[in-house]
Amino acid sequence: MRIEHLRERSDLGVISTSTLKSLGVPNPRRRCEPGGPWQQMHPGVVLLHNGPPTRDQQVTAALLRAGPGATLTGAEACRRYGLPASGTEIHVLTPTSTRGTGPLITEQASPMPASTNIDGFPVVPASRAVVDACRQLRSVDAATALVAAAIQRGRCTPESLTAEAHTNRYGTKLVRTVLKDLGRAQSVAERDARRLSKRIRLTTPHWNVTIADSDGLIIGRPDAWFDEVGLAWEIDSKAFHYGARDYERTLARNSRYAAAGILVVQTLPTRLRDKPNAVEQELKKAHAAAAARPRPPVQIVEPT
Repeated sequence: MRIEHLRERSDLGVISTSTLKSLGVPNPRRRCEPGGPWQQMHPGVVLLHNGPPTRDQQVTAALLRAGPGATLTGAEACRRYGLPASGTEIHVLTPTSTRGTGPLITEQASPMPASTNIDGFPVVPASRAVVDACRQLRSVDAATALVAAAIQRGRCTPESLTAEAHTNRYGTKLVRTVLKDLGRAQSVAERDARRLSKRIRLTTPHWNVTIADSDGLIIGRPDAWFDEVGLAWEIDSKAFHYGARDYERTLARNSRYAAAGILVVQTLPTRLRDKPNAVEQELKKAHAAAAARPRPPVQIVEPT
């Protein structure tokens, strides 16, 4: 059979050896030998060219290897949801026992979770994907970053992640620890900021609250707000300020703080992580300076 016809019967050029044999290709593995026109992606799964496979072809091959009813989870599923998951493995859930090879992780699930179609691929719900991705991680910061991003971007709620982690407890100690430690923090940096403020006993109950002037005009939404002295603390990551518009927004925000008489401490997450003692001194001095002048006429705006 001509290669064009084989490609038509394949999915993105990925096809099973059993299908190839049914189409009249007697020994598909021979064409996957070094120097041959094809390549074997997994046992029984062939890619109809010998060049580097695309990520979609790798995912297609993984699902074909896992068998009918398989669905994506873990880091690859997280990336399909637009989440910054690390890890190159492809984690697949399957209703039957199938052995994965190489970077393919196959896991039998009973019952199988519901799935949704993203870009033509079956994907588990976001909370299951995040929890399964965290099961493959060893870094607390990497797990915290993923969990925080999932919550911030509205893909999951803390409640859905907690429920998922307790429903599937095997290997979920890290994510359960992260969920407990993260609390109401919205990022790794904010978690570190909360830890620092607690350690130096310069605590505040006001995190990510909206501040307005006496006329009700919105000034900003600092990461931490020391209401008794009118001090704002912003954890400004370079990653969010590379673009011209982001830089302009930061300047406009700082101008509003200045016009309202609010002192602001700006801290890079890397400095908070690597030089916490220096950040501690800066925060203490700024708090003392804010306390030494009249408190500006600003207020917290309660959510409606």
